[in-house]
Amino acid sequence: MISHVCLGTADLDRAVAFHDAVLGRIGLVRKFREADWAAWKHPDHDRPLLCVTLPFNGALAAPGNGTMVAFNAPSRAAVDAAHATGLAMGGTCEGPPGLRPHYTPDYYGAYLRDPDGNKLCFVCRDGSSA
Repeated sequence: MISHVCLGTADLDRAVAFHDAVLGRIGLVRKFREADWAAWKHPDHDRPLLCVTLPFNGALAAPGNGTMVAFNAPSRAAVDAAHATGLAMGGTCEGPPGLRPHYTPDYYGAYLRDPDGNKLCFVCRDGSSA
């Protein structure tokens, strides 16, 4: 259903370093890096992509209010690792790792903003504590 999601950045080098580190914690890999954008994907699939880009119109990048990209994580430990890595890479916490049974009984998620202010979520629904 989704081909790709693009997030704006003011500093592509910083964004690539951040997303390489954080997305690697949930098993995603970088597909490419070009002069003004980069993209990540699951190693077994070509799509969907998460892209970070310098805005094509030359205006400043700005996150959307209410906009969030949520990633499936393979385990609760991967959720924890992605969140911790994001914080260590200059992100800010928008909700620490933990169960959120008001969504579904096994919803284990964590929320953060990348250095450009884009909101990311990492979620595991496998019901295990590992």
